[in-house]
Amino acid sequence: MPKLTSLKEFITENQKDFNYSTSDLSCLLRDIVLAAKVVNQDIQRAGLLDHVLGAQGVENIQGEAQQKLDVLADQAFIKSFLEGGVVCGIASEENEDFLAFDATSSHAANYVVLFDPLDGSSNIDVNVSVGTIFSIYRRISPVGTKATLEDMLQAGNKQVAAGYVLFGSSTMLVYTTGNGVNGFTLDPISGEFFLSHANMQMPLNGRLYSVNEGNLNDFDPQLRAYLAYCQSDVNQTGKPYSGRYIGSLVADFHRNLIKGGIYIYPAVPSAPKGRLRLLYECNPLAFIAEQAGGLATDGNQRILDIEPTELHQRAALYIGSKEMVEKAMGLV
Repeated sequence: MPKLTSLKEFITENQKDFNYSTSDLSCLLRDIVLAAKVVNQDIQRAGLLDHVLGAQGVENIQGEAQQKLDVLADQAFIKSFLEGGVVCGIASEENEDFLAFDATSSHAANYVVLFDPLDGSSNIDVNVSVGTIFSIYRRISPVGTKATLEDMLQAGNKQVAAGYVLFGSSTMLVYTTGNGVNGFTLDPISGEFFLSHANMQMPLNGRLYSVNEGNLNDFDPQLRAYLAYCQSDVNQTGKPYSGRYIGSLVADFHRNLIKGGIYIYPAVPSAPKGRLRLLYECNPLAFIAEQAGGLATDGNQRILDIEPTELHQRAALYIGSKEMVEKAMGLV
């Protein structure tokens, strides 16, 4: 059996690919991995623990029913970032405002992290894959001061790293620092992440489309035309594409990253700007998609070029294999 490359070894061996301190990147990913392991343990035992499974009984800032695991995951990541000392502030999908850490060591930190602590958490009750999505930026505010809103409201093209943790049949960490995409799988015996998917490339084309067709009547005619194309035998494959929609963004994206496909969450009359969160979902996945050879747009412009104006800004999302997104944009 060939020697496996651990996440720490991979970072050290590829330090030239990160334009800033390698120790900073190592510490940032260490903090994410520590929190992810805590969340993973809770997910694995979700059906056995009352404080893990089910709804919290309140709504989050998004107006969604907050799950108990949403809160536990949010707390785990905030605690890890606070104690790690390389993050000056965070913004979470679960909280109305950003959090500027008060510790002196945090004021000296160079990074902010924006994250969705548990995407697809409503699927926990039925044992479907869920995930954490994260986005890392260099701060704009002066080092030595508290983090500001300006630090959080940066366009996606300013990201220095982004990734996700997928909690599924195995637990995977997938991330990019702007020099390709690599995936690591958690070995449950050693408790370490090892390189399992090197230099991930999204196929230029695919036969999978992911969209909630229950909302078909709300889609504009152009999008319905594209979906009709996907379902016909006149597309480039000569037979209908397969529809695959899990309802967990990380899981849907990960499948399409590996097999090729397109994920669509369009704007509709009830959500004219879209429903997904630009900062916590669209930007990090768009960064990964582009680094893997794919594309990401809101239907009008590149996701990474959108200038955010608020923490919980919404966006439409067309993301996936390059030629599939280009085809959709030719009709949408």
